[in-house]
Amino acid sequence: MLNLLVACSAGCAGDPPSPTAVATTAAPSPSPGSGDDDPPGSLTCHLLIAASTDGTLMEPGVVDTITTAAVTADAPLVDAARRLAAAYARALAAKGAADEPDAVAAVSAAGADMAGVCADSGLETVG
Repeated sequence: MLNLLVACSAGCAGDPPSPTAVATTAAPSPSPGSGDDDPPGSLTCHLLIAASTDGTLMEPGVVDTITTAAVTADAPLVDAARRLAAAYARALAAKGAADEPDAVAAVSAAGADMAGVCADSGLETVG
């Protein structure tokens, strides 16, 4: 993520960075066996906890990043990530509708549920 921030600040300071610079500074996506996710699922839980603490679950890309990171996790965490993604998709679909507040609250509830899965797995304390 730091590389992505550096790329943005370089591009925001004047001329946009060249396509080569962007390609070499983009943040890598989590992959199975990644050293950043040891034990498996810890990266997912760290991302979720950060988003919950920062209040950014409803910001574009945050839930997608959490869900993508869950590819290395065990089944309960993957299931929780899927529930979070489904709740987020429903909240996006409800934008401007009468049920939007309930849909957004469901995202928070799914995030809290997922945090419980992290806690039960001991992953919120790893790292």
